Amino acid sequence: MSAPSSLDHTPLTFTRHTIATTAGSIAVTEVGAGPALVMLHGGGPGASGVSNYHQNLPALAQRFRVILPDQPGFGDSYRPTEVDLDRHSITEIAVTALFEALDRLEVRRFHLLGNSLGGAAAIAMAQTQPDRISGLVLMAPGGGWLPFGPTPTEGQKEMFRYYNGGGPSEKKMAAFIRTMVFDHKQFGQDVVKARYEASLEQSHIDFYHRYNAAFGKRHGMDPLWRDLHKITAPTLLLWGRDDRTITLDGAQIMLRNIRDVQMHIFGSCGHWVQLERAREFERLVGDFLGELS
Repeated sequence: MSAPSSLDHTPLTFTRHTIATTAGSIAVTEVGAGPALVMLHGGGPGASGVSNYHQNLPALAQRFRVILPDQPGFGDSYRPTEVDLDRHSITEIAVTALFEALDRLEVRRFHLLGNSLGGAAAIAMAQTQPDRISGLVLMAPGGGWLPFGPTPTEGQKEMFRYYNGGGPSEKKMAAFIRTMVFDHKQFGQDVVKARYEASLEQSHIDFYHRYNAAFGKRHGMDPLWRDLHKITAPTLLLWGRDDRTITLDGAQIMLRNIRDVQMHIFGSCGHWVQLERAREFERLVGDFLGELS
């Protein structure tokens, strides 16, 4: 089921798994040792577990057994069909598959971190099996947020636009990244090119069209904010003040309704806290979850 490997840009040793679930295979990468920390990526074009968090792994793998699934539809995991997406939301699909994959890895209790689409899956996991989550970190999560302004937001529109209107291009990827972050000058053409190339896999493009259509039919993310009180794990919210995708104004409902919650807001920061404020992100996550381990 797994084989050790290493990534060229770090000295860390990675283990990759392909795990069969009742819906399809889930790709999982592991690195480090210690308490289990499951990190769920966002839903942008070209996203995957390792690509979204690779810059944070040298620090976090010193303290945790970091588990990085590719969510259904992304990376090397299976692509939900139109029928799948008609029957269940992408969050419901992800939660079922992720719990099955973790069961196969014999990971019973774990810390959980999620950003954006991955934040929605993390909220739903913490609501449905709260006894398994020892600590929860949510970075601008979908579903638990109730914005005051219009939706879709600027960032959501850019995400929907990427695969439409002539298909993907480096220019459109650059525009997407500019919307995701506060200061796009932090991210050069090499970042744009790598993310663009990761977005070109045809089955992922086909899935994204199905995903966007299903998102429209369901009028957005699942309303996870209705059941925030079901989360029992100590929770840390991380948010960029200048996020134009999952806007900070919608965080108030989470602060009111999650039982044990604290929040850190980053000025001059957009939707990708883990990239834009990487060292602070690693310190805050490590300290918060370290006290719970």
